[in-house]
Amino acid sequence: MIAAVSWVPKGAPKAVPDEAQLPSKEEIEEMIKSGTLEEESEHGHSEEEDEDTDIEDVEQTDEVSQALAVADALGKTSKSKNSGTKLDDIADGLKELDMDHYDDEDEGVELFSKGLGDLYYPSNQMDPYLKDKDDEDSEDLEDMVINANDSVIVCARNEDDVSHLEVYVLEESNDGDTNLYVHHHIIIPAFPLCMAWLDCPLKGGEKGNFMAVGSMEPSIEIWDLDVIEEVQPCLILGGINEEKKIKKKKKKKKKGKKSSIEYKEGSHTDSVLGLAWNKEFRNILASASADKTVKIWDVVEGKCNFTLEHHTDKVQAVAWNHYAPQVLLSGSFDRSVVMKDARIFTHSGFKWSVAADVESLEWDPHTEHSFVVSLEDGTVKGFDIRTAKSDPASESQPSFTLHAHDKAVCSVSYNRLAPNLLATGSTDKMVKLWDLSNNQPSCVGSRNPKAGGIFSVSFSEDSPFLLAIGGSKGNLEVWDTLSDAGVSQRFSKYMKPNRADT
Repeated sequence: MIAAVSWVPKGAPKAVPDEAQLPSKEEIEEMIKSGTLEEESEHGHSEEEDEDTDIEDVEQTDEVSQALAVADALGKTSKSKNSGTKLDDIADGLKELDMDHYDDEDEGVELFSKGLGDLYYPSNQMDPYLKDKDDEDSEDLEDMVINANDSVIVCARNEDDVSHLEVYVLEESNDGDTNLYVHHHIIIPAFPLCMAWLDCPLKGGEKGNFMAVGSMEPSIEIWDLDVIEEVQPCLILGGINEEKKIKKKKKKKKKGKKSSIEYKEGSHTDSVLGLAWNKEFRNILASASADKTVKIWDVVEGKCNFTLEHHTDKVQAVAWNHYAPQVLLSGSFDRSVVMKDARIFTHSGFKWSVAADVESLEWDPHTEHSFVVSLEDGTVKGFDIRTAKSDPASESQPSFTLHAHDKAVCSVSYNRLAPNLLATGSTDKMVKLWDLSNNQPSCVGSRNPKAGGIFSVSFSEDSPFLLAIGGSKGNLEVWDTLSDAGVSQRFSKYMKPNRADT
């Protein structure tokens, strides 16, 4: 399944991403000392064996490693614990292979020739085998390049108990044709639930290309999208305190006492369900959690600045206002939406009650005072904060109530270019497009993208009428919504002049 999709702004990714560097010997030793690898080693050894094991005992040179592999391949490796016997077997294996004379040519052996200089070619271009290989290498290198005009989409995906971020590249040609392919993927340790892209320069420079990921775990991982085959996030916010966890495990083995989980300072204590990056204050990230809290993080400092506890059930979604970046919206399973001002968290804020669990919410990018919230019962409600009541006993009425789908509306997305154009995705497998003009919603397009139950929809900011769709079948779909007659009729006036009709 695809739990979340997110567009990366054009020009943000590196043209050719870096390759991950393997950890050095010193880093591995530090990981062992800190206990990061201890839990894994306990699966194969007793505690006493682990304490007697020293890193120098397991270090091997490349030659010894190769020799062991050769001896094992020849069936020579002894199961005896006698080290002298092992070395003898290795020596026998190497002697049998006679590796010192491996490159020597056998006398009397003649190669058949086709008359082209006894298989000698003046240049690689004339050698069909090398030429083909050069062409393949050139194509592979070309596929790795991300051009400034390419769109990049990231999917938080789970398949066969393997969770990863899939980084797609969408190439758009001048004639309207598109090519969508997976550029690279990043294996992540836990089932992903939400994402938020951010450009805060965590590794120096002016900007970066990072993806914050919330999962079933209480931690938030931030991955560098410009690094291929990365195995560790560049930053982890919160999570379980592994050092104390390992110490408690040892105490538990010795004393037989059950230990409780200890979390890092400021951490969530349950799954992270929603994330929102603040584009104005680029070091700020908001998170919503099943532990009923909302947290405000400073990603540069790597710590939680504030914890908000104004909900009484799981918090599903958070969103920063586009025009007033200190204003934060949160929606919860307690069937409420709360607006807070980050400058005065002591203020109770404003609250709107809804009839079902909140699935998602989003501020209108074309006005500072409107937002929509989608619910588990298939409805979408619009609210105007100017009508909010300061008295908790007084209930603010929605600007409109839209019965959008037959099942839960898991995701909503405003079009950044065309005012009043909203996309909704539901577990009823449908994606619908709405015109919200005058607070009188009307459906202008719908589609069953064959993606299963829809969990995430997102309009592109750079190509605003392209909609990315992810769902239970695990297939990424990209819908050019302007190809729908209803959308084209009402919103084509917002189309870029140089755009080709598709």
